[in-house]
Amino acid sequence: MNTFLEIFKEHKQYKSQIFVMAKNDLVKTYSASALGWAWAVIRPVVTILIYWFAMAVGFKKTGEVSGYPYFLWLISGLVPWFYMSDMLTQGTDCMRKYRYLITKIRYPVSTIPTFVSLSKLTVSVILLTVVAILYAAFGFLPTLYFLQVFLYVFLMFTFFTCWALFAAPISAISQDFSNLVRSFVFAVLWLSGIFWDATEVGGTLGYLLKANPVTYLVTGFRNSFMSQYWFYEHPRQFAVFIVELLFMAICGLWSYKRLRKEIPDVL
Repeated sequence: MNTFLEIFKEHKQYKSQIFVMAKNDLVKTYSASALGWAWAVIRPVVTILIYWFAMAVGFKKTGEVSGYPYFLWLISGLVPWFYMSDMLTQGTDCMRKYRYLITKIRYPVSTIPTFVSLSKLTVSVILLTVVAILYAAFGFLPTLYFLQVFLYVFLMFTFFTCWALFAAPISAISQDFSNLVRSFVFAVLWLSGIFWDATEVGGTLGYLLKANPVTYLVTGFRNSFMSQYWFYEHPRQFAVFIVELLFMAICGLWSYKRLRKEIPDVL
């Protein structure tokens, strides 16, 4: 509890700096290239087209899913994944990336995962807006279910910020942990129902797949765009995710409390 209060006070005291650092992180990401901010859209668009081509041509997935073209179904799950994958990799390495804030400047270490997460979330929100425009262009205008997007953005941001608070201190101590996380990202991509409908899998395997927090978030975004369900219509899955979120928050607090004093010496 003391660690939580300390982190809360640091975020409250440095709230203005957090947004400034998030902006600087975003600018730094794209400023070195000639096209600048355009890469925030170009890179994901190219990735989406490659995956869509592979699934449509290679796996013959050209039909409809719940009455929607497969392309729209795909992007509504793949776009949120870009944020999640960035947080799994860059969120894990954020303290190493900003080691100068830890070793040379008196700066609250606990806010580093937060402003990095805000930076990645900004791009994600822009891309989600593009997805909504594409749905409208195909004739599928937003409905009341679309309001759930804001809920799932908040849940996604909270979960993966807690993840970064947990993983970044460990990665700062040991680069091996970062390499281990990176080796599992591709597996998470294919096991989370981003390219296929995880809700169609039954039995114990289906339950385990649905318990995956990435699967829950991806399915939630799709339900928001495709007007299928409200989040409270699946109370068990929502409760499981909340438990996982609380567990991740506890792990983040534990990791930060245990390792924060060792990080400056190692870096």
